[in-house]
Amino acid sequence: MNAVITRLAARGDGATDDGRFVALAAPGDLVADDGTITPGPHHATPPCRHFPKCGGCQLQHIDDESYAAFLVDRVAGALRAQGVALPEMRAPHLSPPRTRRRAALRAERIGHRVVMGFNEEASHRIVDLAECHILAPDLFALVAPLRALLATMLDRKKGAEIHLTRTDQGMDVLISGVTVDELAATEALTYFAADHRLARLALDDGYGPQVRWEPDAATVALGGVPVSLPAGAFLQATPDGEAALLEGVREIVDGAATIADLFAGLGTFALPLSARAKVLAAEGARDPVLALKGAAARAGRPVVADHRDLFRRPYTAKELSRFDAVVIDPPRAGAKEQVVELAGADLARMAYVSCNPATFARDVATLAAGGWRLDWVRPIGQFRWSTHVELVAALAR
Repeated sequence: MNAVITRLAARGDGATDDGRFVALAAPGDLVADDGTITPGPHHATPPCRHFPKCGGCQLQHIDDESYAAFLVDRVAGALRAQGVALPEMRAPHLSPPRTRRRAALRAERIGHRVVMGFNEEASHRIVDLAECHILAPDLFALVAPLRALLATMLDRKKGAEIHLTRTDQGMDVLISGVTVDELAATEALTYFAADHRLARLALDDGYGPQVRWEPDAATVALGGVPVSLPAGAFLQATPDGEAALLEGVREIVDGAATIADLFAGLGTFALPLSARAKVLAAEGARDPVLALKGAAARAGRPVVADHRDLFRRPYTAKELSRFDAVVIDPPRAGAKEQVVELAGADLARMAYVSCNPATFARDVATLAAGGWRLDWVRPIGQFRWSTHVELVAALAR
């Protein structure tokens, strides 16, 4: 007897109404008792030869309609689990294929060759990338040359991690787990960086990034303001995803004269918002907040950058009540300590940006108990074909 896949579970498996979970099934597929899948109208042909082995993607077998519905369901399910009434769920934004501007890849020497790519799903084995449909072409173009470079540096059974980020000046490459002391290897790094016109090449052998090549300071433009990019610093995964988040934040705080931007990072929101408002930008990581402070000063933007750990020392409700609006963009752990103070603050508007629906829903439940109302949520699918969900949400009193 065939069962119908009616939805996707949190890890991307197809689910039936009677509780069966079927890997690589899409909504509308029919599943026989022996597990055979008859593709339905939402079942797509995966574009990449590495799917489903590669852990970079889990959902290449579904169409965009089902992917958008999956993002909405993840957020709605998290809110229901916390007893939060569902708000308006806006149409998700989906980043197109081949638009990721940053990635972390692994490399390892196996015999006489180096393999480089993402880990296999639920494994430490590396998928040696021959193609990739999520990385921007300029990022993927460095995979083969980096593989050849590392072949001269990696010892047998030794591994490395490679962070690739597109900057205003070109590609930023950070290689961790490799020590280069010999003259020949040092020269090879320089030649590689020059030949590929890198913005920066840095190595981290366990003592922090050490820049080996940076002709001009590597920057990223945020709100039209160039910000120095610390090696390995966080940046939104795709330019269009960043723009979609910023569009939602601007709508929520429009007209506010003073704004507190909590967990501000490099200034993804603080710098664009500072074109029309005074902004307090709080960030716990030292290098990003110093980069933000310097960028705002050079551009003459009204931003006060505060190096502050909001988990250990959250702003009080009294301090937050001085602002017209708040933007909060915490890491995956959410903002449990800070949200308690926000719940009691005399504020009318808040933009909550999240990369974890579960901790977002937990924090919203705390805010709702303090009198806040969740007006709308827009899911953002920056990590194309993955189960990772981001969002921007509007809260008000």
